[in-house]
Amino acid sequence: MRRTPSLAIPGWKLLFVGALAALTIAVQDPPVLAQAGKMTPLPTPAADAEIEQFLLKAEVRKSRGAGKGITGSLRATMTLGDLTHDAHIQTIDEQKREFRSTQGTEFNFRDSWEFNVAAYKIDRLLGLRLVPVSVARRFRNNMAAFTWWVDDVQMDEGERYKKKLNSPDPLTWNEEMQLVRLFDQLIANTDRNLGNLVITNDWGIWAIDHTRAFRTAGTLKTPGNIARCDRGMFERLKALDKEALKREVGSHLQNWEIEALLKRRDAIVEMIERRGDAGLFDRRRSKQAMP
Repeated sequence: MRRTPSLAIPGWKLLFVGALAALTIAVQDPPVLAQAGKMTPLPTPAADAEIEQFLLKAEVRKSRGAGKGITGSLRATMTLGDLTHDAHIQTIDEQKREFRSTQGTEFNFRDSWEFNVAAYKIDRLLGLRLVPVSVARRFRNNMAAFTWWVDDVQMDEGERYKKKLNSPDPLTWNEEMQLVRLFDQLIANTDRNLGNLVITNDWGIWAIDHTRAFRTAGTLKTPGNIARCDRGMFERLKALDKEALKREVGSHLQNWEIEALLKRRDAIVEMIERRGDAGLFDRRRSKQAMP
């Protein structure tokens, strides 16, 4: 079921000018920072921080239906200083004791904007950079997830599959997809579909819309989807603990949701370790300079 349009982050970058408190942001193609007599990419953490501040502070100038979702989400045009950009606003926060869908019956169902923010935070803890920046902010009378809107998107995975197109770099593509699948098992995302995997013009993959993630089962829903893991991510995955997760996402996840995630983490680590070197790779695609 296709729920929302693409929200990935493009290949352009941000240039930080002046103090962050003033939040003067300029856009360049490609934006770079002069350093030691040469041009180097803006550091990733600073780019994330700038985007977060924009999403938190920018004025919503106009909004309209996001187009393809079923949860009443909005696409909003926002402005702060000289920067105008779109964001995806989701206020959905539904809980049901029993929910029936084509995938079966789920008990203690929750569909929440908060999971978008939690997915972004955990993505960054793991160093994945597969999820666009998302922050919690009030919109009208409700709290919501404000997520950076996708630019530079050529298609989503559904369109790619329908058109039978392939990445010009299949090895990198396969590695990125393996990371998406592993991440979905970790966060128990029950709604990954072909419409919420978006592909930029440089064949980068971005995973969007995680409002139906973080289920409370400690077991993996589809363990067969886990094949291999990037070495760096694997070390960060093993290092995750309850204290770090509570610090980063405790305001959006309950204790039992965090505990279930750690149980799934343990299962993933065990699977990868059983495979030894065959279960690991060194990631080919670098997103260090991508916001």
